[in-house]
Amino acid sequence: MSRKIKILYTIPNFDTAGSGKVVYDLVKGLDKSIFAPEICVFHSKGAFFKEIEKLNIPIHVFQFTTEYKPYRTFFFRVWKISRFFKKHEFHLIHSWHWSSDFSEPMAAKLAGIPFVYTKKAMSWGNKPWIWRSQLSSKVIYINNDMGTQFFSKMKTKALQIALGVDTQEYKPRNKEVPEGLNIKKGDFVIVSIANLVPVKGIEDLLLAVKQLNDENIKTFIVGNNENDYGQDLIQNYQDQNICFLGKRTDIRPYLAMADLFVIPTKNEGRKEGMPVAPLEAMAMGIPVIGSRISGITDILSHYPNNLFEAGNSDEIKSKILEIRSLNSNERLSLKKSIRKNVEDHFSLNLFIAAHEKFYLNLKTKPSVE
Repeated sequence: MSRKIKILYTIPNFDTAGSGKVVYDLVKGLDKSIFAPEICVFHSKGAFFKEIEKLNIPIHVFQFTTEYKPYRTFFFRVWKISRFFKKHEFHLIHSWHWSSDFSEPMAAKLAGIPFVYTKKAMSWGNKPWIWRSQLSSKVIYINNDMGTQFFSKMKTKALQIALGVDTQEYKPRNKEVPEGLNIKKGDFVIVSIANLVPVKGIEDLLLAVKQLNDENIKTFIVGNNENDYGQDLIQNYQDQNICFLGKRTDIRPYLAMADLFVIPTKNEGRKEGMPVAPLEAMAMGIPVIGSRISGITDILSHYPNNLFEAGNSDEIKSKILEIRSLNSNERLSLKKSIRKNVEDHFSLNLFIAAHEKFYLNLKTKPSVE
C-alpha cells in the first residue's frame, strides 16, 4: 500500500494570524488520505499557536535556519539542520518563511529532500533571494507582478498560486452593528483592517474622510494600533466619526457592518503580496476599493474602476463617493458580482486543490511498500 506524502511546513511563528492562517487553512484542508502534513516553528508562542495545536498534527519546535556568520562554521550548522530533515524522512519541505534566507533550502538539498517556498511579499533585490530560489526545487508566487518582476528567468521553476479564503466562513450576512459602536440608520460605514504600520497608508484614507466632512460617513479601523504609528493616527484623526477598534480575533462582525472596505497601501517599502482582508470582505459581498499596486490589482482585476493611485487622498475621496452614490439595485448587483468573483478565483477550495496538484506533480510520492 502507498505511503502518504509527508510534507513539512516551516514558518517562524504563529504570533499573529497573517500567513499563519494561510498555512493553517492549507494544512487543515489537505486530503489526509494522500498527504501527512507536519509543521516546524522557531517557538510555540503566540495566541494563534493554540489553533495550530488543534489540528492534531506533529509540530516541531526547531531552528530550521541559521545565521551566515561566522562563515567558518556555516556549513556545519546547515548540515545539522539537514540531519533534522533527514531524520524525520520528509518527502517535501514547503517553507512559508518571509525571509530571503538560503540556509534552509541548502539544508534540504543536503538531505536530498525537495524544497519549495512561497513568495509572499514584494521584497526582492538582494542576492540571497536569488540563491534561495536557485536552491529550491520550485517556487510558488502569489501575484502577477512577482512573475514578471522576480521570476521571468525562472519560468520552468516558478508558478503562481493565488491565496484563497474560506467562502463558507466568509459569506454574505445581514448588516450588524457590534455593541458599543455609534452607527445610525442611514450612515455610510467604511472599514479598513490592517496592523497599523506606515506602509498601510491609513492616514491617506483618514485624510480623505476628513475632507469629505460628512457626519453620516463613519470610519472604523480594525487592527493592532499599539505602536507609535498607530498612536499617532489615533491622536491626529480619532473623533466621533473615526474610530480605532484595535485588534479583533473575529473580523466578520466588522466586515458585516461595512458599506465599503478600503485598503490604501502605499507604493513603497515591503508592500502587499496578496492581502487577505479585502478578499474576505469581497467574499462577504462588501465592495472594496484599493491602491493600484501589486497584489491589490490582482484582487480587483475585474473592477479596475475600484483602484486609486496609492497615496492620493483626492482619488480615495472620489471612489468613496462613487460607491456611496450607487442605488440599491446597483449595490446588490455589485455585492453578488464580487462574491462570485471570489468563489471563481480566490476560494480556499481552489487554493488547496492547486497545492495538492502541485505536490503530486513534483513526484514526491513515496514508492509502494
